[in-house]
Amino acid sequence: MKLEMNRRQFLKTLGQVTATYTVLGTGLGVGLNHYGKDEAGRLSVEHIQIPIKNLKPALQGLKIVHMSDIHLHPFTQIDFIREAIALANSLQPDVIALTGDYVTHKADSIVELAPALGQLEAKYGVFASMGNHEVWTNPLLIRDRLESAGLSVLVNEGITLKIDREDIYIAGVDAHMDGKPDLNAALEKSPSSAPVVLLAHEPDPADNYARDGRVSLQLSGHTHGGQIHLPGVHSIVKTPHGAKYYKGLYNVNGMWVYTTRGIGTGPIPQRVNCPPEVTEITLCALR
Repeated sequence: MKLEMNRRQFLKTLGQVTATYTVLGTGLGVGLNHYGKDEAGRLSVEHIQIPIKNLKPALQGLKIVHMSDIHLHPFTQIDFIREAIALANSLQPDVIALTGDYVTHKADSIVELAPALGQLEAKYGVFASMGNHEVWTNPLLIRDRLESAGLSVLVNEGITLKIDREDIYIAGVDAHMDGKPDLNAALEKSPSSAPVVLLAHEPDPADNYARDGRVSLQLSGHTHGGQIHLPGVHSIVKTPHGAKYYKGLYNVNGMWVYTTRGIGTGPIPQRVNCPPEVTEITLCALR
């Protein structure tokens, strides 16, 4: 009962915040534009090479396209998501990884979103983990719709991909915020010699995940890259479990972490000096 009350309180509060920014949006936008143009509608592609220890030749050059924080509705609309999907497909990925927050505060948005995500194309599959907004709304509905659209949803579980007789393991943990993440369960079936790519919505638990020693690369979102960057201030949008590794590539005790800026926005519908991102990650051998 307590969890249900917390969730209702969250939805009520988020609705009030959203309404406030809808009313004030024009003035807020003018104020922020003093520091740079609103980039919420300008998709960008980041090209990243990540060296992986003991990467087998068959896996060198493997291309992973990463997207996160779609937040369909109220500010991010389906046509913009379709642009991001087309951009992701144009990169001809081997794997597509989605790391949560597909909706904002209405789980029913997944009914419109899931068929669009079903248009994603990757040689070895499209894999998804869950975010805190799924936990806060209706994770069962959202998972069902994503899987019905052909996506492999990984919640404290993983799957082995065999590529030219070499293994790579794709795992996903539940959201750290109010979910029940279980790294041991997620990695239970990982082959001992296979590199592991972990889909984890929030980036900062990387400090704990790195201690395990089995994860090669953690892909995360949640932070929106800070979303608004002002001169001398950096990001003014801080998120729990996302303040430390909030944007870009990090090495955490030998484990790589990449945190994408994401696609959509939170209650503030602007992005300043922080455009939405589709990420192309290419794995290479560590020299």
